[in-house]
Amino acid sequence: MKEKVQLFGRFLSGMVMPNIGAFIAWGLITALFMETGWCPNERIAQFISPMSSMLLPLLIAYTGGNVVAGQRGGVIGAIATMGVIVGSDVPMFIGAMIVGPLSAWVIKKFDKFMENKVKAGFEMLVNNFSVGIIGAILAIAAMYGVTPLVTVLNNAMEAGVGFFVDHGLLPLTSVFIEPAKVLFLNNAINHGILSPMGIKQVEEAGKSIFFLLEANPGPGLGILLAYCVAGKGSAKSSAPGAAIIHFLGGIHEIYFPYILMNPLLILATIAGGAVGVFTFNLMGVGLTAPASPGSILAIMMMAERHSYVGLILGVLLATVVSFVVAIPILKFMGKDASLEEAQQKKDSMKKQAKGIVESEAPKAATAGKVKKIAFACDAGMGSSAMGATVLKKKIAAAGIEGIEVIHTPVSSIPQDVQVVVTHEELGERAAHSNPNAQLILITNFLAAPQYEELVEQLKKQ
Repeated sequence: MKEKVQLFGRFLSGMVMPNIGAFIAWGLITALFMETGWCPNERIAQFISPMSSMLLPLLIAYTGGNVVAGQRGGVIGAIATMGVIVGSDVPMFIGAMIVGPLSAWVIKKFDKFMENKVKAGFEMLVNNFSVGIIGAILAIAAMYGVTPLVTVLNNAMEAGVGFFVDHGLLPLTSVFIEPAKVLFLNNAINHGILSPMGIKQVEEAGKSIFFLLEANPGPGLGILLAYCVAGKGSAKSSAPGAAIIHFLGGIHEIYFPYILMNPLLILATIAGGAVGVFTFNLMGVGLTAPASPGSILAIMMMAERHSYVGLILGVLLATVVSFVVAIPILKFMGKDASLEEAQQKKDSMKKQAKGIVESEAPKAATAGKVKKIAFACDAGMGSSAMGATVLKKKIAAAGIEGIEVIHTPVSSIPQDVQVVVTHEELGERAAHSNPNAQLILITNFLAAPQYEELVEQLKKQ
């Protein structure tokens, strides 16, 4: 069930993550040139509405369609999404997430039906007209059929959110968000759920607190600082570097293993997150666009002009509360607070997923020539990029040549990869994505002992 939830969440966030640059561009233009921005400019501010109502939904639809059926799927997804864009007065991000992949699925089924039925020389004619005709039909169907459904869904979500806001219950969202993040659903929550609601709120108010509910680096920073003070072994020694990467680099996944080593620490992140949200709400803090990665630098860049004091205060208080709650947990309940101890404890649980190799497996599984190694994470952009960099440096330092190290989403690991390195929470997905590759599961992105084991094995080959 956890794997299925992760896959669904990854599919949702996968339509937004590749287009974060466009969201940032829109957010910067909004923050700088809207009526209450830093440099109000009525002419440049004309970008804001068309970008949010047309450009961003079309990019989401194209990306979602491309995932399902390649470039043809992306094209027909964008065509069909014009139906929900034209049929509604609000940004149709949810509509794009539905119509884009659905339209791509339709063209994929059509292509499969027509396979080997088109006479030679007519392929281009059939391919182009099929996308055009089916796309036009789907766009009209989306305008009259999908738009009302999405509008009802939007209204229901708006009513639910309004209830939380009006009754001062928004901090309670941390009870759901923080545990879900540790299960590697952070991108799905932030970009699949909160971002669409946030962008709609920006259209109305010029800023949104929803962009901060998941992205606040304070709770994670408090956990890592607590490990710096009360941690043990390599957990304590690696925590300072992890804190810098988390806070400035914005890779939140780096603190998840520290919580998985001592699950009671989730209480600290919930408390810190709730205090942060309460402060943001009290001070009227909001961002103009999603902050990705969740770095304090990115958050400051996306902050609305009058939000800086409340923003810094919210992050600081979240850090302090998370730290204060985490310290006694680590000191008095931290029996497994050592990364080495946690690794040994969790190694025995890895046999539950068929095809997953034990952490000692590098010695036996790399008998063949290894030419390509992949570091995989949920989105393939954050912790995997960092892990790939660490591996490249270790391999280069060992004087090993001719081995390519890449970073990739765990759900789409290339089939020519011989070795896959990923966090143990993503092990099942990695095994299904590339069942033929050796799978190395780690619990710490910076100081995993498996890195050294793999390098030693690569030396022997």
